[in-house]
Amino acid sequence: MHKTVFNSDFSITQDDLKFDYQESLTKKLDSNSTDFDQNTLNEIVLWKVNRYAEFDTDLIFLINSVKRDETKIDTDKTKLILRRLLNTNGVQLAMASTILRYRNPSIYQIIDQRVYRIIYENQELKLNTYLSEKNLNYQIDLYLKYLTELRKVCSDLDIPFDKSDRILFMADRRVNKEKKLKNY
Repeated sequence: MHKTVFNSDFSITQDDLKFDYQESLTKKLDSNSTDFDQNTLNEIVLWKVNRYAEFDTDLIFLINSVKRDETKIDTDKTKLILRRLLNTNGVQLAMASTILRYRNPSIYQIIDQRVYRIIYENQELKLNTYLSEKNLNYQIDLYLKYLTELRKVCSDLDIPFDKSDRILFMADRRVNKEKKLKNY
């Protein structure tokens, strides 16, 4: 049986008064006195699902250094951007790859469970979110290998690389609809 406020030994402690969830976003939302717009509502949703990520200006500059018309990956720059993104609170590899994909879909695509399992037989995308140097290197290497493998799959299937994450996502939904995804 779980405890409630009605249990005789229940009391509020000093720690209960310290709300430290998503501190910068909570502060921003608490102090908002303007009418809501789509951005405000997006931030509220992000606050609720604990997915708000605050990016520093240097990282934003670095992301923007990937030009939209580039067709060849700069591996060193990609590693640097991924490392910075993965070290940003609220950003994991799927989100980092999504940011890169929207920056330049000709060289980056989203890595997610569906596309991963449809191109790697009998494998699941399992990622440890612990921020160790070893884990960061593993995720960066995994993503770069994934992009290489994805290009081969695109060539074999004669599908455009810049739309491959979407095409293969939908194909997986169709052919693997009975197989549940894991919540890692």
